[in-house]
Amino acid sequence: MTRGVFITFEGIDGAGKTTQIQLLASALAKANVDVVCTREPGGTQLGDQIRSLLLSRENQSMTPRTEALLYAASRAQLVEEVIVPSLQAGKVVLCDRYVDASIAYQGGGLGLGEEAVARMNEFAVNGVLPDLTILFDLPLADARERLRQSRGTAHLDRIESRDAAYFSRVQAAFARLSAEAKSRIQIVDARHSVDALQQEIYHIVWKHIAREKNLER
Repeated sequence: MTRGVFITFEGIDGAGKTTQIQLLASALAKANVDVVCTREPGGTQLGDQIRSLLLSRENQSMTPRTEALLYAASRAQLVEEVIVPSLQAGKVVLCDRYVDASIAYQGGGLGLGEEAVARMNEFAVNGVLPDLTILFDLPLADARERLRQSRGTAHLDRIESRDAAYFSRVQAAFARLSAEAKSRIQIVDARHSVDALQQEIYHIVWKHIAREKNLER
């Protein structure tokens, strides 16, 4: 493999992205695909420090612009330190959230404006954009219930603890993004079982990788 493939995973909190990324990475590794998994915010030493600031419930005074800029800063570091070197080495990069998340969460959810947040992130990522995005579609009530069952309300982070109206705006922004980028964003129904969803995602991703790499199944 001489050219890397960059795949991102998006959706509201509780949709099951993290579990599916881990399962996908394992399956691809068994198929002899060199995989790198990372996440946002974080993925680097500096990014993890920014993540702590962003998610701590102690930082309720953080303004929307500050939040958006911190996400972009973490992303810029991740691009330079992890994503670009991995792609240059011909690896498949799986990233839990990326620019679409900021457009939806800060642009739509916090009302900063989706175009404004997109422009901010153009500078942060310096042209490094995903080849494929898997968007997890899950009703808001189901996502909130999953979070409550897995972590409990008291353990939700600063973003997760926001109200339903906020997440409704986030979901609406994701829907607009998927409509505008149909060739890149593939929607999966996160209500399916873990196994069924894993098979669907693997099929989508393998098909894309095989096309890019001329691989045989």
